[in-house]
Amino acid sequence: MTSKQTVLGRVTQLAKANIHALLDQAEDPQKMIDQLIRDYTANIREAEEAVSVTIGNLRMLEQDHQEDVVAAQEWGGKALAASRKADELRGAGDTAEADTFDNLAKVALQRQLAAEREAKDAEPVIAGQSEVVAQLRSGLDRMREKLGELQSRRDQLVARAKTAQAQNKMMDAAGSIDVLDPASELGRFEEKVRREEARALGRQELASSSLDAQFERLDGLGDTAEVEARLAALKSGT
Repeated sequence: MTSKQTVLGRVTQLAKANIHALLDQAEDPQKMIDQLIRDYTANIREAEEAVSVTIGNLRMLEQDHQEDVVAAQEWGGKALAASRKADELRGAGDTAEADTFDNLAKVALQRQLAAEREAKDAEPVIAGQSEVVAQLRSGLDRMREKLGELQSRRDQLVARAKTAQAQNKMMDAAGSIDVLDPASELGRFEEKVRREEARALGRQELASSSLDAQFERLDGLGDTAEVEARLAALKSGT
C-alpha cells in the first residue's frame, strides 16, 4: 500500500467518524475532544501534504501527456511533409532521393506511434490520479468540517462544565448552610430564652405564693387578737 493510499484511508475513516457517538461513549469527553482535535489537525496536515504531492504528480503527468499529444501531431506533420517531398522527387524521376524522404516519413510515423502510445498509456494513470485527488480533497473538506465541529463542541462542553462546576459549588454551599442552618441556631437560642423566661415566671409565681401565705398568716393573727379582745370584754361586762 502506498503512502497516498494510507493517508487516503485515514482521511476517509476520520471523515466518516461519528463524533457524537464517540463522545457519548467517552469517560472524559473533554479530554477525548482535545485528543481528537490533535489527531484531526495532524492528519489534516499530513493529508494536505499528500494532496499537494499528488496534485503535483498529476500536473506533471498531464504535462507529459500533453507533450506526447503535441509530439504525435508534430511527427505526423513531419511524416506528411516527408511523404509529399518523396512523391514530388519520385515524380521528378529522382527515385533515390524519394526513397530517402519516404524513409524519413516512416521514421516520423514511428515516432508518432510511440508518442501516441505513451499518451494513451498515461490516460488511465491520469484518470486514477485525478480520482485520488478528488477523494483526498473531498475527505479534507469533510475533515475540516469535522474539526470545526469538534472545536465548537469543545467550547460548548467547556462552557457546560464550568456551569456545572458553578452549580455544584452553589449546591455545596447550600448544603453547608443546611448543616449549620442559622434558623435552627436561632431556634435553639430562642428555646433557651423561653426556658429562662419560664424559670423566671416560675420563681416569680413561687415568690408570689410565699408572700400571699405570709399575708394570710398576718390576717389570721389579726383575727385571733380581735377574738381575744372581745372575749376579755365579755368577761369584764363592758
